[in-house]
Amino acid sequence: MPRHHQYGPRESMEYDVVIVGGGPAGLSAAIRLKQLAAEKGVEIGVCVLEKGSEIGAHILSGAVMDPRALDELIPDWKEAGAPLNVPVTEDRFLFLSKNGGMSVPNWALPHNFRNHGNYVVSLAKVTRWLGNKAEGLGVEIFPGFPAAEVLYNDDGSVKGVATGDMGIGKDGLPTENFQRGMELHAKYTFFCEGARGHLGRQLNEKFELGKESDPQVYGIGIKELWEIDPAKHQPGLVIHTAGWPLDADTYGGSFLYHIDNNQVIVGFVVGLAYTNPYLSPFEEFQRYKTHPEIRAFLEGGKRVSYGARAITAGGLMSLPKLTFAGGALVGDDAGFLNASRIKGSHAAIKTGMLAAEAAFEAVHAGRSGDELTAYPEGFRNSWLHDELYRARNFKQWMSKGLYTGTLMVGIEQKLLGGKVPWTLHHKHRDHELLRPASQCRPIEYPKPDGKLTFDRLSSVFISNTSHEENQPAHLTLKDPSVPVGINLATYAGPEARFCPAGVYEFVKNEQDEDRLQINAQNCVHCKTCDIKDPTQNIVWMSPEGGGGPNYPNM
Repeated sequence: MPRHHQYGPRESMEYDVVIVGGGPAGLSAAIRLKQLAAEKGVEIGVCVLEKGSEIGAHILSGAVMDPRALDELIPDWKEAGAPLNVPVTEDRFLFLSKNGGMSVPNWALPHNFRNHGNYVVSLAKVTRWLGNKAEGLGVEIFPGFPAAEVLYNDDGSVKGVATGDMGIGKDGLPTENFQRGMELHAKYTFFCEGARGHLGRQLNEKFELGKESDPQVYGIGIKELWEIDPAKHQPGLVIHTAGWPLDADTYGGSFLYHIDNNQVIVGFVVGLAYTNPYLSPFEEFQRYKTHPEIRAFLEGGKRVSYGARAITAGGLMSLPKLTFAGGALVGDDAGFLNASRIKGSHAAIKTGMLAAEAAFEAVHAGRSGDELTAYPEGFRNSWLHDELYRARNFKQWMSKGLYTGTLMVGIEQKLLGGKVPWTLHHKHRDHELLRPASQCRPIEYPKPDGKLTFDRLSSVFISNTSHEENQPAHLTLKDPSVPVGINLATYAGPEARFCPAGVYEFVKNEQDEDRLQINAQNCVHCKTCDIKDPTQNIVWMSPEGGGGPNYPNM
């Protein structure tokens, strides 16, 4: 049922292909469609909807980029000025204990942790560059227009999407700024929203896309951009760590990448299958920065930006069915990230190309609204499938603990080159694994010092997050009694800890009773709440266009 449908019909626009999401997957699909049309001397109408205020505003990634897919999409990317300027010069991998660490010699590193030939990049900058390329080819890009609803034809196939109404007040009534959403109809619609896309989630449920695959599992990645002392800066140095501050049973790790301009990208990933409701990924990240090996780079520097985003980690075994009548899931909306390499942008670009090739062939043949079976077939025959197949057991092994996981991944990847006859499977979704607070030990986190470690609110401030205040909350509860009645009573209120932006806090009312306060204006659109809420009571919806973080070069 469309929201606010009482406000009359929406205007509509027709395209051959509508793409939801202006990240690497969506823009690569758009570019490839236009390239193919130019090669054949035909026209194809393509538009991209982006919920961020501009292309790149919501892009958050490490990122060390494997240029393999970009080589295929735009072979002359170097000459064309793509912002891949810092080649990786050195890989380091450390197992951290509280005060020390053990470095893994390079010869012992599995191939997945070797980054020779890759580049340390700002993925936001790469995405903006792709956006310019797409527009130059005639792609229509609409930033600040989130797709709020999937539209269906009478036969059940996907017809397109509708953008959200603008100017709806908190009371659900139109303000003087009211503007009806638009309908965008297409022969095929690509959903490229990134991890846990809210329309992708609806499509998964409607078409039962995941019934033949393992449950999807996620991590939360939290990242800061720092300017550091030039004397400590080593452009192209890539450092990964595992171990402290997480215990050996909790999946996670860190990255510290030296880019150009005396800047480093520092980040921390925590697998959302963690069991202790007292754990706070944000606070674990702050603790991590105090380790002597990490503090040494950051001390005396200045934090420039902050952000957080969920990432898909299930790999090949958790990939859903990619297509349905009239559309497809592309990039991280399907879950193509290779967790063993901590890389997904090359997979996003490649799957965007594969989906585009299937859709172009279909449109060119006069088809519309059917299943693009050539897309999953193309994936199965691609180098990307081979890469993900070799890494298919990574997350499953790592969920068995740091030491067992490291040993088995080392055997599979280093000794056997990923060519193993066995396949491991996930059985549980992340939210199912949280244990009652009574079975767990509380975790005491140190107070931030404001120099190296920080609180959530000062962090959200430098993410440039903003939302139109007079709008219905985009974080909704199926049952308002559940946060206090179940989540607080049984799990000690984990939403106050798993959110990296201070959106959820339990406060007392005038009768000294607990209630959940939702500070929706703080939301950085990471989707962690949608994934980790143990009762699956929180539902993330798209806020008014342009809302959320505005990352400059994350």
